[in-house]
Amino acid sequence: MSSELLEEVGLSGEGRRKIRTFSGGMKQRLGIAQAMLNDPYILILDEPTAGLDPKERVRFRNLISAFLKDRIVILSTHIVSDVEFIAERIMMMKAGEILHFGRPHEITSRISGCVWECSVPTSRAEQYTASLTVSNLRNEENGRTVLRVIADQPPVAGAVKVEPNLEDLFLYYFEREDEQ
Repeated sequence: MSSELLEEVGLSGEGRRKIRTFSGGMKQRLGIAQAMLNDPYILILDEPTAGLDPKERVRFRNLISAFLKDRIVILSTHIVSDVEFIAERIMMMKAGEILHFGRPHEITSRISGCVWECSVPTSRAEQYTASLTVSNLRNEENGRTVLRVIADQPPVAGAVKVEPNLEDLFLYYFEREDEQ
């Protein structure tokens, strides 16, 4: 394997080690180096950061981003935060059909007005999460819980519209439609 590729993936000092002694992140980076051996114009990666700890995921995302400048990288993943940091254009598919294709802000704008934040009593938060599509919740010290809800209408009085992100979009199409 090229010493330049090993250097690019942060494994230059590991050339003599047996692969079975590598961590998961090191194996993932070695796989990228192998895929890059013939300098492909298109690189296809399936769930490349699955199972990695946060530090390795960040390192791997940065590595993939560095490779984007000279080629097309097709990334298949359910880890939405990876897509947010890496992708310039996103294609969202469900059951073999393309739902959206475009830049992240373009496709998330499709559900503008369907993402809300609201504060509910912590004692009732479980009740709300059971009946609503909640993407996040945050408990506050004052006995309240802030919910981020995906819904066509305000989920409770006082709910405030917020800007959607890719995770909201994913939940809008996958969790909500599965419940209907």
